[in-house]
Amino acid sequence: MDKQITLSEAVNLVKDGDILALGGNVLHRAPMAFVRELIRQNKRELNVVKTAGAHEIDLLCAADAIDSVSAGFVSYETKYGLATHYRKAVQTGKVKAHEHACYTVINALRAATMNVPFMPVHGLKAGDLIEKNDYFVVVEDPFGGKPVTLIKAIVPNVAIIHVQECDINGNARIFGPKYEDVLMSRAADKVIITTERIVTEHTTKQHREQIDIPGFLVEAVVHIPNGASPGSCYKRYDANDRSLSSFLSMTSWEEITAYIKSFESADYAGIRRKQVW
Repeated sequence: MDKQITLSEAVNLVKDGDILALGGNVLHRAPMAFVRELIRQNKRELNVVKTAGAHEIDLLCAADAIDSVSAGFVSYETKYGLATHYRKAVQTGKVKAHEHACYTVINALRAATMNVPFMPVHGLKAGDLIEKNDYFVVVEDPFGGKPVTLIKAIVPNVAIIHVQECDINGNARIFGPKYEDVLMSRAADKVIITTERIVTEHTTKQHREQIDIPGFLVEAVVHIPNGASPGSCYKRYDANDRSLSSFLSMTSWEEITAYIKSFESADYAGIRRKQVW
């Protein structure tokens, strides 16, 4: 079944207020083209889930598109410093930060994959993290009598995963680190794949044992070369230092709007016809 659609059509599948799981990690293989289109379409009150986020969350906060963030870490890597738009949004109360450890986000998603309402975790038994996050509760282990922390399940309405390779049926391969992307694809109600390239079904069959996200889980496929830019995509391109540094120096919404607009030709470069690789 041909699931390939345009970027605009794919973002139309996201509703205001949805819980969105965004793939990738920090500045690596995040679905940046999709994020920019969320902003162009003026999506609002989004609830973002990620173990370690950076530019995508910072940009969405700058656009006032986020209601809450569940993440273990939100900041740029050492060279670029803090995610200032995210920090300001949390400090002013515009965005609710459900602060996690990365492994508690993972366990919340694991609970979703198992269709259970929570997941017990070992090691998180005391501290401000438990007190400040409504997703955590400490109960008595009914078998051993000791305290155990439960993490509330997070069921994303949509997971958006950027990959290096996918066919028109949604069978996707990730090269290099997979981060939590495979887990997100199993936890979410819908999965949208953005991909560097579309391959033939014959190519998929030749490498079927390497498929990370099977097509039956996927709602839509969008062909977006450089779809993780200005972040990196393993074996395809590195993070764009000039673009990231430029964004971090911006102080007005007019500058940020121009920054988003500068990516339009690249974000809309994907075509809908079958590709032959």
